[in-house]
Amino acid sequence: MASVSIKQRSIGAAAVVSPKGHPMVTSRTGGRIEVVTGASAEGFNPLDLMCASLSSCLALSGRISASRLGLLENLIEIRVSVSLEKTHEEPFRVTRFFCEFAIDGEFTESQKVDIAHMAEEICTVSNTLKAGAEIALEIA
Repeated sequence: MASVSIKQRSIGAAAVVSPKGHPMVTSRTGGRIEVVTGASAEGFNPLDLMCASLSSCLALSGRISASRLGLLENLIEIRVSVSLEKTHEEPFRVTRFFCEFAIDGEFTESQKVDIAHMAEEICTVSNTLKAGAEIALEIA
């Protein structure tokens, strides 16, 4: 029997900000993104990045779901759009995420529902948001 070796990806990010600049975020694998702060500035702000994490994880999990259900060959595309609702007073936090799935391909409505619900169960980001996670601060 052949053994399967799964390569682990280094996960994490670091942000650096100067007194007058925008935060620059670098992933452990070298990806970089400048974070914007102005309400009308083009680009990603921290809440956009949360929505991006959830939408991309749900989309990838949707592809996994279609595969597990034996429906991958019917899949053309999965699009997941995420928006959020946020408190208007401190402590500021997100109170609800709205996730809209669009699944293109030869599927019944029931199969689309199955793919979306299984994706939510698989998605690491949605599972973390639902369960909460400890934040351990270390001051250097």
